[in-house]
Amino acid sequence: MFHVKRFDVVVVGGGHAGTEAAAAAARRGASVALISQALTQVGTMSCNPSIGGLGKGHLVREVDAIDGIMARAADDAAIHYRMLNRSKGLAVQGPRVQADRKLYRASVQKQLAAYPSLRMIEGEVTDLLVEHERVAGVALADGTTIPCRAVILATGTFLGGKLFCGVDRSLGGRIGERPATRLGDRMRALGLPMGRLKTGTPPRLDGRTIDWAVLEPQFSDDDAWRMSPMTSAPRLPQLACAITRTNNRTHDVIRDGLDTSPLFSGAIEAGGPRYCPSIEDKVHRFGDRDGHQIFLEPEGLDDHLIYPNGISTSLAVETQTAMIHSVAGLEQAAIVQPGYAVEYDYIDPRALDHRLALSALGGVFCAGQLNGTTGYEEAAAQGLVAGLNAAAHACDLPAAIMDRATGYIGVMIDDLVLQGVSEPYRMLTARAEYRLALRADNAEARLTAWATDLSALGADRIAHVERRTAMRDAATRGECDGVATDILREVEEDRRYAPYLKRQAEEISRMRNDGLVPIDSRVEALNAIPGLSNEMIERLGVAAPRTLDEASRVRGVTPAALAALWLHARRRA
Repeated sequence: MFHVKRFDVVVVGGGHAGTEAAAAAARRGASVALISQALTQVGTMSCNPSIGGLGKGHLVREVDAIDGIMARAADDAAIHYRMLNRSKGLAVQGPRVQADRKLYRASVQKQLAAYPSLRMIEGEVTDLLVEHERVAGVALADGTTIPCRAVILATGTFLGGKLFCGVDRSLGGRIGERPATRLGDRMRALGLPMGRLKTGTPPRLDGRTIDWAVLEPQFSDDDAWRMSPMTSAPRLPQLACAITRTNNRTHDVIRDGLDTSPLFSGAIEAGGPRYCPSIEDKVHRFGDRDGHQIFLEPEGLDDHLIYPNGISTSLAVETQTAMIHSVAGLEQAAIVQPGYAVEYDYIDPRALDHRLALSALGGVFCAGQLNGTTGYEEAAAQGLVAGLNAAAHACDLPAAIMDRATGYIGVMIDDLVLQGVSEPYRMLTARAEYRLALRADNAEARLTAWATDLSALGADRIAHVERRTAMRDAATRGECDGVATDILREVEEDRRYAPYLKRQAEEISRMRNDGLVPIDSRVEALNAIPGLSNEMIERLGVAAPRTLDEASRVRGVTPAALAALWLHARRRA
């Protein structure tokens, strides 16, 4: 074994969580090593070729407001823009783009290369080096050891990853790439609370074999909005998507093939995402439906592959082929890559604090699907927070903690560390109780001060923010000449909802004041509080809330239990 340069932060994994984590830590001044098994795959879109959507688009805009890389990469690669929920209010609209996979990955890698303190290393991390219950570095499969003060684990679906397609089984984090088995074994050996989850992907189709003429087209939005206000380059050529549906014949094919499905044979025991189920799950659970929508999404400008969004599956290849050929417009469609399911290790996020730091092992931070979430956007948002806080840990800087009233990022992290997960977590606008104030369009205005205080913005972003703030102030005064269209709309929306926003701001103030009452959530301390049942003590002991506000969001904790906690805290005070 031999040593290489010591880094402040080591990031394990080059997906959406890992790339945002590495960039965020570097922006705060940390020296960073990003380690990936294949550097050519850093920034790869593993599943669908899209960024954003309902709830998810809010996360992308918030990551961008803190100078993250996802939104700019999405704009660099966008071949289809669509604002979801356009007929509804701005608070629940979801910006979404289809991206050229190759261009997206190239943009991510180019942005990372611009950080002078960030080095990318190809290799497999197999061990965490631990000294005195704190991480001291990582070891690679080739014997290299890399000392550091903080490690961010952003392993995606690679930790103990297994692939399933019908009766076929293989090891891997995604098709053609080996899993991180030894690191998963090491984490279990450390006694960390681990479990298994599942996700899946649909078959990829050859677009040249699809009968587009019989399908309903869906065109890109005409108005020239962007994911990031930093984007100034003209749009790429825009491609249309198309819509088709499954039918009763499709459902019969799927039912006939369930005997080879790993989901129904018991081969996959882990839970999958409720809000993005496989097509066999949909047919089994919603048997009365006469059809399920399929969005045919192009994967690139010079790529004939089509992603059929809505039919994630791990059925046998023969069944997948019959299923595809039963759908209107796909009668002659050729499958280039069959769909498959992935089962992988995750860590119970209740083992983390709001910095996304492991309580049991100092200096270790976790982000992305490792924490029980699903989706690129959720991963990127966690990566950003983990990166900011790993840099804080390594360089003695203030922690970056966002509460539920500040952003969707804060909502997600609070949900994860207090509630845990029983299935892969997906961000939804309904999860945010203050969503009227937490719009996708005002993320920059909301989070600029928060990010500035943490020194989380690069020089270009600071200059951009200063220009945009001046325009926003001018628009607020009614001086609209030269003000960007999106800012004018943002200020107009603020005026329209001003009474409601004021009321919500007062509610947030009360929440922050009353909710800061500290509580002792150790089981022995909870046992001493009159009025707490054994069930309440168990729930609070597992979640370990630090304040009354956090306790109020632990699933199943009753108003009576909260009253007992409040009264006990007042007596102690």
